[in-house]
Amino acid sequence: MKQRKLEMLLQKVRGFEDPDPALEQYATPAPLAAELLHFAYMKGDIEGTVFDMGCGTGILAIGAALLGATKVVGYDSDPQAINVARENSVLMDVEVEFVNCPIEKVNGKANTVVMNPPFGAQCKGNDRPFLSAALNAGNTIYSIHNSGSFNFIRQYIKPSVVTEWYTTSFPLKRTFKFHKKDVERIEVEIYRINSLSHHNY
Repeated sequence: MKQRKLEMLLQKVRGFEDPDPALEQYATPAPLAAELLHFAYMKGDIEGTVFDMGCGTGILAIGAALLGATKVVGYDSDPQAINVARENSVLMDVEVEFVNCPIEKVNGKANTVVMNPPFGAQCKGNDRPFLSAALNAGNTIYSIHNSGSFNFIRQYIKPSVVTEWYTTSFPLKRTFKFHKKDVERIEVEIYRINSLSHHNY
């Protein structure tokens, strides 16, 4: 599937009904979700089992299923987000398992983890539990982070390694009262990480 077609399909995914700023619940925009997923797809990483950690309303998990992953599981600590994610998977006619649990409680192993974790803007270090859980669960991780995160990520994930990364833009729609613009474009980085766990699932 071409990236543009995937993006058009993902535009149909509903966002958060009542986003929580403390959880940094910013819906991943369809263009960014399609970009990350197509990157993974072209690398042959949307195969076997795919986990979406901090799945929110399920856009990355649903996209992975649309691209043909054998099994997709989305994890989130917010039960309301999980309910919307389940409705979205029915709307998009894909089979995705959504699990309501804290990121630290994620069990199981995956070929690939995809995620848009909290950037730590509201609470510094919020992204660390997600990186740790992803490294524990998956062989390959695709993750979105604030611009300028490379040195932190490279150090934090050792002995795992960043195999590729690049900068792109995140069109952040007005979500909370403290946002001043209708759309703010921020620079983010997409990382591909080899977790060195080398399992097949």
